Amino acid sequence: MEKIRVLLAEDHAMVREGLCALLELEKDFEVVAGAGDGRKAVSLALNLLPDVVVLDLAMPRLNGLEATRQILKAIPGTKALILSAHSDEAYVERAMALGAAGYLIKQSAARVLPEAIRAVVQGGKFFSPTVALARDRRRRDFARRGESEQAAKLSTLTFREAEVLQLVAEGLANKQIAVELCISIKTVEKHRQSLMKKLGIHDTAGLTRHALATGVISE
Repeated sequence: MEKIRVLLAEDHAMVREGLCALLELEKDFEVVAGAGDGRKAVSLALNLLPDVVVLDLAMPRLNGLEATRQILKAIPGTKALILSAHSDEAYVERAMALGAAGYLIKQSAARVLPEAIRAVVQGGKFFSPTVALARDRRRRDFARRGESEQAAKLSTLTFREAEVLQLVAEGLANKQIAVELCISIKTVEKHRQSLMKKLGIHDTAGLTRHALATGVISE
């Protein structure tokens, strides 16, 4: 039987290693690599072409949502599962709008991760029970319109603009961002101006608040 190839992206090494050990107990899985930040996850995914990428929502350098967007754009056949400590419905809706196939709460991940991976490989969706109940409730009361519009707004950012947004929100100055992304300071400034225009935000504090509110970074 051909094994399901999995890439794990989680910035806490102990959690990542624990999930890796869990999956390696299953005969139908092969963990091809682990990553401690979103940018590394994207790079590894492009090189290794895994069947499933499991991504922590809140990671340094590039968050799980933006990493998901970049990976699925480059490798449409790959499935993405989001791991998060938060069951906030807005985060779930943004993850799904960006193409994730499922959303798992970390507290239950060890119990349901193998089942979730098998489900999404077969073309299905998978949610932790509390997330599934919340989504059903939202569908009934049509309360997700605002969050869907916000997700659409974020998806208009280019990959580079989204990267700059996260690094600005993490407190890096333009010079530091330029070094991190291997681009010029002038290019960083252009990306900042462009994303501010798209988001309707006019200062760094506003960008940081927006990043927190939309799950780009966590508190």
